[in-house]
Amino acid sequence: MRRRIRFRPVAFALLVCAICRPVLAIEGTVLSKPDQAPLAGAIVTSGALTTRTDAAGHFQLPVSNGALAVRAAGYERRQLVLAAGQDQAQRIVLAPFQPKAVYLSVYGIGSSVLRDAALKLEDQTALNALVIDVKGDRGLIPYPSALPLASTIGAQKVRSVSDMPAMIKLLRQKNIYLIGRIVVFKDDLLATAHPELALHGPDGALWHDREGLAWLDPMREEGWRYSLDVAEEAARLGFDEIQFDYVRFPDAPGLRFAQPNTQANRVAAITGFLNAARKRLAPYNVFVAADIFGYVLWNPDDTAIGQEINQLVQAVDYVCPMLYPSGFTWGLPGTSNPVEHPYDIVFRSLQKAKQRTGLPGLRFRPWLQDFTDYAFDRRKFDADEVQAQIEAARAAGSNGWMLWNPRNHYGRDGLPCDDGGCPP
Repeated sequence: MRRRIRFRPVAFALLVCAICRPVLAIEGTVLSKPDQAPLAGAIVTSGALTTRTDAAGHFQLPVSNGALAVRAAGYERRQLVLAAGQDQAQRIVLAPFQPKAVYLSVYGIGSSVLRDAALKLEDQTALNALVIDVKGDRGLIPYPSALPLASTIGAQKVRSVSDMPAMIKLLRQKNIYLIGRIVVFKDDLLATAHPELALHGPDGALWHDREGLAWLDPMREEGWRYSLDVAEEAARLGFDEIQFDYVRFPDAPGLRFAQPNTQANRVAAITGFLNAARKRLAPYNVFVAADIFGYVLWNPDDTAIGQEINQLVQAVDYVCPMLYPSGFTWGLPGTSNPVEHPYDIVFRSLQKAKQRTGLPGLRFRPWLQDFTDYAFDRRKFDADEVQAQIEAARAAGSNGWMLWNPRNHYGRDGLPCDDGGCPP
């Protein structure tokens, strides 16, 4: 016999009231500073609700939490708190901004020597941003994380930063744009602790790359959750941008995956993860970026690693190609020795990216080489080579640039100065 459900009058009235409560809808226009031109495609967020501005910069969005957040590629992000009952049209102006960054590893951000050297360059040159490892190449998280899994798998065995909120506050006081780098599928700690999520070789054994590190299977969505949790924690800590690295398949034959190893399945896995990240991070109004191989800008397929340029640009705010001349080991058309032509490698690759996607340069921010060549003639990349790459990125209209040195050693020579000139 089915039980009859009785509604208490008061409780039912409250339920109806909650359902029928009007939701404040805000409309407005997003403009660029200083020309007041409308910004099409700007992302407007309230809570988990998101929309984009139209060609006239106009938007309309229900406000779920009394706050409105706005961001657009090539501009600073903004957060607005709306007064109770405020329903007039909003006029939101975003200031242009292009990050110019150096990278600090798990150990670099915790080393006073390496960190202070980077901050000195931020004071002396046009540098205005830092890329900081939030989850590094070996799976380490450098600060005390609230995620239980981080401790369980050993990601907390090295804590180079004892108080990350205090560190972020210090860097914010210096007006530094903060990019949190998260290495995704190359995660030896998680793959070893949970082999059911990992990649396996033809013999069924846990597979390891040339560094001896195990990887997660990108086709197993249950393996995505940990990196998404780390990303959300970083967003709550106050990073401006979350940048996913190793968001790809390894370039190795004969591996076993959860699904058939086809281009369609690979691309679906990589873009699926990035779309999941964008959805998870929506309430925080952080920019979402992905690091990709330089050849991805040139190859018409997914380069056998799941990175297909026209799919990637739809899933993130910024695509960050690694345009290290040393990485172009097969050269480019008309260029057989890329390290002799650092300007051409960067400029031509970014032009190819714009041509293939139809997007402006502001959607791309390249990684540039600031380390000794390993593939051709072992030449050092000094001031001239660094400067050439930076000039190429600027000429191509990219959204700034980032310098990579695995040892976190950066020199002042070759770096541009701001409009006020370099201080002595």
